Amino acid sequence: MYQPDLSPVADSLALSSLVAALPLLTLFLLLGGLRLKAHWAGLAALAVSVAVAVLAYGMPLRYALLSGTEGAAFGLMPIMWIVLAALWVYRLTVVSGWFEDLRRAFGLVSDDPRVQALIIAFCFGALLEALAGFGAPVAITGVMLIAVGFSPVRAAVTVLVANTAPVAFGAIGTPIITAGSLTRIPYEEIGAYVGRQTPLLALFVPLLLVALVDGVRGIRQTWPVALVCGAVFALAQFVSANYVSVELTDIIASLLALAAVVAFLRVWKPRESARVRDALRTAAERERGEGAEAPGRQDAANAPLGARRVGMAFLPYLVVIAVFSVAKLWTPVKEALAASDVEVPWPWLDGQILTATGEPSGTTLYVLPWLSSPGSLLLLCGVVVALCYRTGFGTAVRAFRDMVVQLRWAMLTVASVLALAYVMNLSGQTITIGTWIAGTGAAFAFLSPILGWLGTAVTGSDTSANALFATLQQTAAGRAGLDPSLLVAANTSGGVVGKMISPQNLTIAATAVGLVGREAVLFRKAVAWSVLLLLAVCVLVYLQAHVLAWMLP
Repeated sequence: MYQPDLSPVADSLALSSLVAALPLLTLFLLLGGLRLKAHWAGLAALAVSVAVAVLAYGMPLRYALLSGTEGAAFGLMPIMWIVLAALWVYRLTVVSGWFEDLRRAFGLVSDDPRVQALIIAFCFGALLEALAGFGAPVAITGVMLIAVGFSPVRAAVTVLVANTAPVAFGAIGTPIITAGSLTRIPYEEIGAYVGRQTPLLALFVPLLLVALVDGVRGIRQTWPVALVCGAVFALAQFVSANYVSVELTDIIASLLALAAVVAFLRVWKPRESARVRDALRTAAERERGEGAEAPGRQDAANAPLGARRVGMAFLPYLVVIAVFSVAKLWTPVKEALAASDVEVPWPWLDGQILTATGEPSGTTLYVLPWLSSPGSLLLLCGVVVALCYRTGFGTAVRAFRDMVVQLRWAMLTVASVLALAYVMNLSGQTITIGTWIAGTGAAFAFLSPILGWLGTAVTGSDTSANALFATLQQTAAGRAGLDPSLLVAANTSGGVVGKMISPQNLTIAATAVGLVGREAVLFRKAVAWSVLLLLAVCVLVYLQAHVLAWMLP
């Protein structure tokens, strides 16, 4: 059996952490600095992680390679399965001719792209995050922003930044429930703490979104609706997380924020909408002229948009909401789907890996959610949509095949990045970095969110970040005399701002908007916002630990 040594390099935790960070440094340097394509950067970082695992940590080569294969399998199923199915649903709207009606239907609510960013990327994206999670919100809202005229880069960056505040309570509260199950802290308590952190992000993210669309002028001209959107979402998230339901928090917050925006637009309209639309159109033409691939589009007849046409345009997303609501909120269906999961002890690896504490690692048990996966539910949604749109069987199959071809490099990227994450986790590299950061005493309150940010940036999942670091946060809090619930919550809140720079999420966003192979462009545009929001979370948690204790439950 293999058990990781947390200080394998010169018996020094600091030096070992520096060596353990080499795969991540390789990944981000190649992606952001040298602008290498994401799949090559991921494969190079994977090779470095295997070398560190074998040469520095003494992990047998066969275990390092097997860890990578399990991670790659997880990257393909369920993660890329979700993305593939989500984009197939979108492709059905294109091949059936309803795509242009979707664009026109959004214009009925508001023809201002800044407001459309709030409605689509923030509100609807939060609802998708609540129901499906993983990459579905980025994939679906990315193509929806393209539908209303956004340029590919701006659409991708907008949905990446928007997919922050809702992440902590995503997939019916899975990240928080996972943290609670690992630490034995009631997840309702962790959720209450998170509900006093992420709402502050939610308050300002809509302002950031309108700035991404139209700069400082966009903030000056649309701050009232952005503030209404953020304030209602933040208040609803706080109230639901603390007094209603952790699981339903994002559903309640997203729907109330959407209703508030629509109601506010009845009494207030933004200025210079035409100017912003023209600027986005020019940017889109310029980007596509530089080689970006525009998603397919068919023009519908210029007939008036009656209730039926609007309903048919939004049909795919109404079906998604209906199917996921039943699957996630109706307990008998939820339990039946979960019971269909197949547990697969990873061959020649399960039972051979111990954690740093000497316990058998549960990571080597691969769970195949063939029916309960959001990807499978999205596939069902696609079948329903194809039937309602009367899309021929051959046309629907060709659309699915085309998506597989389009996503081939994205699949390689996500598989390599998840393989990297599994090698780092099982060999002990990730926990070495975390343990070193956790040894900073009282200052750990400030550094605590960085662990969640790091875990989510590597794995693309706040749930995985909590699986990695929740118990470490709890232990470090006890040693430093800090509130364990606060730091476990900080791990979750830090993770939400790391998702936008995860290579997995970057690849999903790039593929959705037709920027395959240009993940480095998105990384460079998103990383500054990720670090800035992380700093804000770090300061907030530090103040909550030492000054603003009255904010806590």
